Amino acid sequence: MDDTRALSANSLAEHLNASGAASVEHPDVPALMADLGRRARQAARRVALASDEQKNTALRAMAARIRARASAILAANAEDLAEAKAKGQTAAFIDRLTLNGERLEAIAAAVESVAVLPDPVGRVLAKFERPNGLQIERVATPLGVIGVIFESRPNVTADAGALCLKAGNAAILRTGSESFRSALAIAEAMSEGLEKAGLPADAIRLVPTRDRAAVGAMLSGLNGNIDVIVPRGGKSLVARVQEEARVPVFAHLEGICHVFVHEKADLAMAKRIVLNAKMRRTGVCGSAETLLVDRACAPTHLKPLAAILLDAGCAIRGDETVQAADPRVTAATEQDWRTEYLDAIISVRVVNGLDEAIAHVETYGSHHTDSIVTDDPAAAERFLAEVDSAIVLHNASTQFADGGEFGFGAEIGIATGRMHARGPVGVEQLTSFKYRIHGSGQTRP
Repeated sequence: MDDTRALSANSLAEHLNASGAASVEHPDVPALMADLGRRARQAARRVALASDEQKNTALRAMAARIRARASAILAANAEDLAEAKAKGQTAAFIDRLTLNGERLEAIAAAVESVAVLPDPVGRVLAKFERPNGLQIERVATPLGVIGVIFESRPNVTADAGALCLKAGNAAILRTGSESFRSALAIAEAMSEGLEKAGLPADAIRLVPTRDRAAVGAMLSGLNGNIDVIVPRGGKSLVARVQEEARVPVFAHLEGICHVFVHEKADLAMAKRIVLNAKMRRTGVCGSAETLLVDRACAPTHLKPLAAILLDAGCAIRGDETVQAADPRVTAATEQDWRTEYLDAIISVRVVNGLDEAIAHVETYGSHHTDSIVTDDPAAAERFLAEVDSAIVLHNASTQFADGGEFGFGAEIGIATGRMHARGPVGVEQLTSFKYRIHGSGQTRP
């Protein structure tokens, strides 16, 4: 490629900021993305060799820069919000997009929390000696360059960048157009923190254009410069990534999460868990979308559970038994059992015991997060063993499907596939491994 045509991430960002038109489509997007990939690969080599102290210093510096640039970040977010509202986005969408002082401080604190995590790079995962005297170690190594494609959550910029750095990786981040200004402001603050700590600013870059061609370029692998893609967003985005990506993908397609209230469930506990699982934050992927109630306890549990949801402003789409329990319930369709609402809506079904509950989850679930409420240890063990989801819980809310709640500091997403990264993808999941072999002159006969 002619070097005179290559645009750096900085140069295009400056062009967009100077023009005041963040959505400008630039004719050299392919050149921009190729250059971004090369820079990320170079940065990844340096970050892979950085000490834990260097990475932690950078993380603390990034958090400090996010706090220092709070006014600029919130101003950028206000522009994103105004545009989203003008387009008629839903209340749930607006909530996911919104930043305020408290949420921004939480973002900075999450970056700092990654610094206190153990360094995942260099861990000896296994060590053994062969009969011929060879000493073999399996050691954790960075993945390389991680591409993260996400939609309306500006906090993903900081979470993803911080986790990738801690695991010795470089990150290329691509946000949705609705959160572009907010994410760009956060990413710029993080790049400043990297430079202040003596690490390359190119280790964390947000794609500085809303041109959709940038997504296709990332899915192609940027000429071998992206090692893995992590999509975070709606079903259409994740489906596209899984279909088109030419590099490995850590992804979940949907978060169709269930709470099953077993016949031996304590009613007071069930009410607390169900209300929290659905209504704490309706727009997160760990929000419960379907409530299953055991027919054996329906006479005592169904009506109170429906009432607590309805009174909290949650619409219920239920089967005939659920409709009979409360006149405010509307009829559920077959599609409701397969729907991720991400809103104050839940589908409710009465099932004939544990077997039918597990069968329902297997048929309609997305292998994300599912919970059972019961005082019966045997029933709980069966549910935890037989429900093939990335996260299964007993007597706890599905909203604990979060890397921070696992003690991971933050997460880059919830993976529902069966690769080595499953469930919350934290720093340990963002590493691979290699074998180091020490000999004393051995040759193979």
